[in-house]
Amino acid sequence: MKRRVVVTGGGVISPIGNSIEDFIDGLIKGRNGIDKISLFNNSQFKTKLAAEVKNFDPKEYGIESPKKKDRFVQFAIAASKEAIKNSGLVIDEKNKYRTGVVIGSGIGGLTTIQSEHEKYFNKGVKKISSHFIPKSIINMAAGHISIELGTRGVCTSSVSACASGADSIGYAYRLIKDGYQDTVFAGGCEASICELGIAGFESMSALSFSDDINRASIPFDKERNGFVMGEGAAILVLESLESAKKRGANIICEVVGFGQSSDAYHITAPSPDAEGARLSMKYAIEEAGIDLMEVDYINAHGTSTVINDCIESNAIKKLFGKQCYNIAVSSTKSMTGHMLGAAGAVEALICCYALNKDFIPATINYKEKDSECDLDYVVEGSRKKNIKYALSNSLGFGGHNSSLLFKKYE
Repeated sequence: MKRRVVVTGGGVISPIGNSIEDFIDGLIKGRNGIDKISLFNNSQFKTKLAAEVKNFDPKEYGIESPKKKDRFVQFAIAASKEAIKNSGLVIDEKNKYRTGVVIGSGIGGLTTIQSEHEKYFNKGVKKISSHFIPKSIINMAAGHISIELGTRGVCTSSVSACASGADSIGYAYRLIKDGYQDTVFAGGCEASICELGIAGFESMSALSFSDDINRASIPFDKERNGFVMGEGAAILVLESLESAKKRGANIICEVVGFGQSSDAYHITAPSPDAEGARLSMKYAIEEAGIDLMEVDYINAHGTSTVINDCIESNAIKKLFGKQCYNIAVSSTKSMTGHMLGAAGAVEALICCYALNKDFIPATINYKEKDSECDLDYVVEGSRKKNIKYALSNSLGFGGHNSSLLFKKYE
């Protein structure tokens, strides 16, 4: 028998807030997390803006030996500490073997890779840190969280580019639904705002070169010209309904569907037929056993790139037909930038709290209508609305498509 899965906690480190309370406040108010790059000297770059995490001090989160942990791992640990705190969960001998961790990242410790590479060329092989590998590999976010919290169940990572965070939550959902775990800390983390990261995406012409913070990340706007790099982490506490009710947990919402597909088309461009995104949404909705008409809100992948936004909009039209114009769609990357492997987790968290707190976040700074993107993108500001089902899309390089469906808990 399949089990129902609920969300009982969340934690976030993001460009618009480093706690759930501040983050939700930022979403409702339409806070812009984009500003001039401060993490390195970018005078030689075309890219001038990024969505950096502000005022983050790992010591304030009790993170031991932060110099031995890459920034992406620090974000993940901090978010997991908030998640367990607001979930009210106590991990002990009775439940630690049934509690897992699934944390994804698209790139991992790129800043560490860059700095160690510089050491090698400037000072020689003997200057390479013994912490280089443990700091940079993607699975260390999950490993450190498991050590920090004392979990002894499944501990693994998902790596599927910008779908990594969403896939991690989806896998955690299945682990609990199918009875392998009772509780899983799931999400994504990323910290790739460095010379190497910006240069790599800049060389692909994937980034916006705008120097106007209000016209750089503008999903679905006719003048969009590339995404803005973001960073951060989001962790959800997923739990079986039975476990949550038994301990009297505060239930935020329910996870009811997870869909995946592959474009099988191109390593960076989405398939023009929009079938991949259509199928991932379709599969998530079918798993939930609901009618298409019941979906109230879609948190779009919405990167602010010309091709992605058109194709995702077309996928929504193909799946929902005329009903598509009755569904609120927004891209919160307009506020957070594109957080790469953390994006799917942050946007899943947004859906959870949108259901719980009865609001729909906006696509901020939208001005110019694109005739190919003609859905209801919530451009007038956040809406106060009671919604029952929220869908979150994540589309990654390599043709990875993932959709998560959440339901208001009743």
